[in-house]
Amino acid sequence: MEVEVKLGLTDAAAHQKLSHLLAPFLVKTLFQENIFFDGAAAELSSRLAVLRLRFYDIDSRCVLSLKSQPQISNGISRAEEVEEEIEPLIGRACVAEPWRFGSLNSRIIKRLRDEFRAEGDSLVCLGGFRNIRAVYAWNGLNLELDETCFDFGTNYEIECESSEPQRAKKLIEGFLEENRISFSDSKSSKFAVFRSGKLH
Repeated sequence: MEVEVKLGLTDAAAHQKLSHLLAPFLVKTLFQENIFFDGAAAELSSRLAVLRLRFYDIDSRCVLSLKSQPQISNGISRAEEVEEEIEPLIGRACVAEPWRFGSLNSRIIKRLRDEFRAEGDSLVCLGGFRNIRAVYAWNGLNLELDETCFDFGTNYEIECESSEPQRAKKLIEGFLEENRISFSDSKSSKFAVFRSGKLH
């Protein structure tokens, strides 16, 4: 189970101010491209699941993941997630021709067949979005500051995966309030925003 604090920032100015304040704690910046897939008969989305390919820093790394049973409440997100790395070239081939998923020796693709009755060679591409993620080591927390570029606009968010989400959320909120950075609890995942076609 992946548990994350998710707080939305109101605009680019809030994102820029927070980025400046956290600059001394920067660990790395990641350029991500996220592409999503479903079964031809919506076998995944009908059961609150989604298959994702994430490419890092152009094509230096590729991760296949299956997320299911997402819940988000009071700025804390919970979801089942399994991941495995695949070769970026193979990932790109699957984006271009999703039927190629069927030939992967992958425990995730096997789970699609066994649990969701979705065959790897019948998956369809839903499209996706790009994300610039700055990662910070701050006060014992791993903060991720996201600038997510959808076709219909840009979203700003800070995330933190934690086994103590309430404690982490309180620390982050205190820092944002102290520095007068406007924020609110995120009410949906990036994928849900992408599918809705609107930022709010």
